[in-house]
Amino acid sequence: MERLVVVGASLAGLRAVESARRTGFTGRITLVGAEEHLPYDRPPLSKAFLDAGHEGVVTPFRDADELTGELGVELRLGTPAEALDLAEREVVVGGRPVPYDALVIATGAGPRPFPPGEGIAGVHALRTVSDAVAIRAALDAGARTVVIGAGFIGSEVASAARKRGLAVTVVEALDLPLTRSIGPVAGTVCAGLHRAGGTDLRLGTGVAGIEAENGRVTGVRLDGGTVLPADLVVTGIGALPATGWLDGSGLRLHERDGGVVCDATLWTGAPGVYAAGDVAHAVNPLFDGDLMRLEHWTNAAEQGAAAARHALDPASARPLDSVPYFWSDWYGHRLQFVGTPVADEVCTAEPERKGFAALYRRGDRIVGALTVDRPRDIMKYRRRIVERDEWTGTPTGKKHESSSDQPVHHDRPGPGQR
Repeated sequence: MERLVVVGASLAGLRAVESARRTGFTGRITLVGAEEHLPYDRPPLSKAFLDAGHEGVVTPFRDADELTGELGVELRLGTPAEALDLAEREVVVGGRPVPYDALVIATGAGPRPFPPGEGIAGVHALRTVSDAVAIRAALDAGARTVVIGAGFIGSEVASAARKRGLAVTVVEALDLPLTRSIGPVAGTVCAGLHRAGGTDLRLGTGVAGIEAENGRVTGVRLDGGTVLPADLVVTGIGALPATGWLDGSGLRLHERDGGVVCDATLWTGAPGVYAAGDVAHAVNPLFDGDLMRLEHWTNAAEQGAAAARHALDPASARPLDSVPYFWSDWYGHRLQFVGTPVADEVCTAEPERKGFAALYRRGDRIVGALTVDRPRDIMKYRRRIVERDEWTGTPTGKKHESSSDQPVHHDRPGPGQR
């Protein structure tokens, strides 16, 4: 192993580079990134970065001197990977082949396209620092804001707008927010947070088109014909793995979203090629071998480090059985989730206490937990998941319907698939 190539100057990509050096790899490392920016932290872009008091500057995890000097990394930024040749073990970047002995794919995910808004000023997704700068500038100007999609990013943008005292409307096609991510029980709670925060929440409502004058957005036209006035429209309708450059490569891509399919060690099935972060569908032994694609900070960090270790020394590769975790801030409330929402039933836990907690049961064990404003509880539930704690009955609270068919990034294995 003399040449490690990491495609994706993301958190997962950076952790891969750091892990390679930490394990003693002294060969050549090339880090390829589509953006011109050095790897930076993305979650704050939809949170603190949008606050009126924020300085509006994004600081990279490491500066160029640390990357090129301390870690000895060759940077290829601002030029995305174009193709992968498994036979020649080469990545094509800027029309030129970059050879590898070990390859980590960490290209993340990009916003799902929203054709009605293409080419219209004031319509933005939120994925990069450039997106965040544009949205922040509009909020600074007091923009009337419409968010399309009540997922986590869209909801955080709505919360940021309300924190500034701005009018904001969230339009969601489903009857409840986040039912595909964490189930209908949580969706009901999240809808309540929006309304308590003063957001105009339009559920079960589709978007028919975007109104514009002189190329700039003026409103959002709903399916029923209503037009919501808007100076800023933020689309939060999901993300797709950035794998267009892998078309025709021979790697197995997921039939639903094109993400890279991996085993429990993050191996793609091709010699020397591993994947990590938002781009990867990986088997998780802790949850009955479910195939999971997670858009979470902790997952990207853990998988990035592991992918590099395994790519450089496949004989030492071990299955990853980590517990997914993410958090979000809405209207001054802290939402936290551990585990998986793919469950047979969901129960609210100790409803008489301040805040909210829901536990997700699969078979005879707890596999997931959602809390709102109960930060001390979430690690307790995580331990129960790790220890495969037996479900002892409905926790002090109310039983709810099954959520096993709701999430979109988890695939339950059928016979022979584990």
